[in-house]
Amino acid sequence: MEIHPLLAEFIGTAILLFLGNGVVANINLKNTYGNKQNPVLLIAFSWGFAVFVGVFITSKSSGAHLNPAVTLGLAVAGKFSWNFVLKYFMAQTFGAMLGTWLTYIFYIDHYRITEDEDTIRGTFCTAPAIRNFKNNLFSETLGTFILVFGVLFMVSPNIQLENTVTQNFGLGSLEALPIGILIIVIGMTLGGTTGYAINPARDFGPRLIYAILPRKNKKPDWNYSWIPIVGPFIGATLAGVIFLIINNY
Repeated sequence: MEIHPLLAEFIGTAILLFLGNGVVANINLKNTYGNKQNPVLLIAFSWGFAVFVGVFITSKSSGAHLNPAVTLGLAVAGKFSWNFVLKYFMAQTFGAMLGTWLTYIFYIDHYRITEDEDTIRGTFCTAPAIRNFKNNLFSETLGTFILVFGVLFMVSPNIQLENTVTQNFGLGSLEALPIGILIIVIGMTLGGTTGYAINPARDFGPRLIYAILPRKNKKPDWNYSWIPIVGPFIGATLAGVIFLIINNY
């Protein structure tokens, strides 16, 4: 079954965030069955498999980018039409917002009894373990570079969007497992500094949902919010450029 590419990106990103932020909520919110379980392993594997599910469901319809950084990297590498970049960005961001809202509703009773606001915010968006914007930006840039560079070697031509000049590439169902494994590896090895957002929609959409929640002491931390947006875009651009250089060498 194939659906409109933009709807596919919306649905796939919503599923990704619902499951991904769901595991963070399960581990950190008060009185859940998953509370205080091993966070590093559980979060890394759950996010990896969440990506696997989202990619597998949407790959035939949109190429399953589910991440503005992936979309940008593919466009820079000449594997995705620039005509659809902004549209994909919007679909992914709105999907991330929906998925996060569903997580909030799913765990609403546990959100109500969890007092620590930093813990609450952490189930929506990322934050640095040590607040050093220069190093935080470097972490998000390099982590996303590894992600997008890996994706560029996995993609194949699998969809043809209307009114495009360039054939469009994306992740197919066969690449769903490798990309999930890549996310797991990044989470377990590079996730200790900033929580590896490596996806602008994954951080901005949920942060926006958190900001509009009716909570008295909410702290969206907008001062940090640009890091998981700018860093991934820089990393994705570098990955696309280096991929082009390698292929033209």
